[in-house]
Amino acid sequence: MSDVLTVPNALSMLRIALVPAVVVMLTRGEFGTALALCFIAGVTDAFDGFIARRFNQQSRLGSFLDPAADKFLVLSSVIVLAAVGRLPWWLAVTLVTRDFVIVSGAIAFWLRTGRLEMEPSLPSKVSTAIQIVLILVVIAQGAGVAGLRRVLPPLMVVSFLAAVVSGVHYVVVWTRKAASMS
Repeated sequence: MSDVLTVPNALSMLRIALVPAVVVMLTRGEFGTALALCFIAGVTDAFDGFIARRFNQQSRLGSFLDPAADKFLVLSSVIVLAAVGRLPWWLAVTLVTRDFVIVSGAIAFWLRTGRLEMEPSLPSKVSTAIQIVLILVVIAQGAGVAGLRRVLPPLMVVSFLAAVVSGVHYVVVWTRKAASMS
């Protein structure tokens, strides 16, 4: 089977294709539809990982596509939610900057060593999970789900702290890894 033509890779590509639709729905204030699309994206994310492991369809392309699909959706949602006044800009800038630092570091590592293995760290997985919960809570609140207003301020602080910790963790780990290869 071709590395490209696997079910998990197709599901990751579907998630990437959903990003513009989510962005449009958020900018139009159609939070219920955006929430439904995010739910579909979440289900495809769970299935692609399960299928890849269960049916031995893990691939190098998939190791890049899956996190890229997640990042496109998360970062696009964060930026749009800040633009429409649902998230503070300080938080959006922090989350985007963290990912910019990580991607820049990965490119620098690859240029220095000629190798790159996508290895999400535990702090990164926790940060991403918190960001996804934050986005879903903000969208759900926009869709009219009651009782979420009090949850948002602490969730924003936790998201900020998790992003900073995971960003610093990546910088330290990959700097050490690059230094050990010299």
